[in-house]
Amino acid sequence: MSKYLFEANYVGEGIKGLLREGGTSRREALVAALKSVGGSVESLYYAFGETDVLGIIEIPEPSDAAALSLMINSTGSVTVRLKPLLSVEDLDAATKKTPAYRAPGQ
Repeated sequence: MSKYLFEANYVGEGIKGLLREGGTSRREALVAALKSVGGSVESLYYAFGETDVLGIIEIPEPSDAAALSLMINSTGSVTVRLKPLLSVEDLDAATKKTPAYRAPGQ
């Protein structure tokens, strides 16, 4: 199961819905959406400033993450960004690999 940083901002009607329903209700909606793709919430926090909601979520497959992101963003009420998270061990494994690459102009 892969972990993702979940970042969301409410826009337009989404803000009005949050004010009506409250944060707990929106967390329950996210939990249900994640469950529908086999995922779960590890942590979730509301903030103010540049980002309204931050959390760590787990989703089995990248295609499931993409489907969830597309579905949520398609509502026009929330903008969501999912960033894959790598463990320290994942990064260690990456440093041991040597991909072939030619930089532009070389």
